[in-house]
Amino acid sequence: MTTARTTRGEGTRYRIDRPTFADIMRDLRIPGGDLGAGDRIPHIDLPTTDAGRFSSESIAADGRAVLLVFGSLTCPVTESAGRGLLDLHRTYGDAIRFVVVNVREAHPGADTPQPRMIDEKMRNARALKSHHGFGFEVVVDGIDGTVHRAFGTRPSSAYIIDPSGTIVFRAHWSNRLEPLEEALRAVVAGRAPSPTNVGQTTRALTRMTAYADTALAAAGRGALRDFWRAAPPVAAMITLSRLFRSLPSERRVAPTVAITLALCAAAVSAGLLVLQ
Repeated sequence: MTTARTTRGEGTRYRIDRPTFADIMRDLRIPGGDLGAGDRIPHIDLPTTDAGRFSSESIAADGRAVLLVFGSLTCPVTESAGRGLLDLHRTYGDAIRFVVVNVREAHPGADTPQPRMIDEKMRNARALKSHHGFGFEVVVDGIDGTVHRAFGTRPSSAYIIDPSGTIVFRAHWSNRLEPLEEALRAVVAGRAPSPTNVGQTTRALTRMTAYADTALAAAGRGALRDFWRAAPPVAAMITLSRLFRSLPSERRVAPTVAITLALCAAAVSAGLLVLQ
């Protein structure tokens, strides 16, 4: 069992104005020491957007397992998870307590900069809740991301926590809705969730690209530019997905991937891209 530890120095580095390649690569992995299934969560006491509190004590008092999802308004992964979370809540919301933790902005821009004050972060959390139409709790982490850092600073991961405060399931990406639903179904049935479906990074990032336009539009000027600087291949897929704006977001994924693969194949054939 691991115990979450964070430092003040980590807090001062937490608020990222312009994500770098190193920041994005850090998000693609789960360090061995991060909280996972079988670990107890740290003490939590955070405000909700509706003037309530979400706390460790309230988890125990409520008696239901909690689906805890980290995310932000400018996070494409959160954007691509939103509709699915609403569907899951309609199915499992009576048996499972759904909570979204608003964390640092994943891709801040001119319209939604990185918050420097807690009231700014609260405003972003309310915008996140309104944008998705979440009918469940949205809570606000501290300005230095104390809770987020305790779990691991990936932009939008998900955890199922039992009433004792023990993690029973961890998903690296909240938009991998199929394994998340399997885990929720198991918990409701009184079974331990399978620990195997917790990563799936390629699928998560592919799905994300079709929804990124909306998240980056909320961020405003500069967000896509920073994406190109930090992760050009992902930025290219996001840009290609714009060719299919007439389609619903969930139907943009397949043609975007097809064009990306075709362009890569053409680049290899032309000698512009060397595979090793």
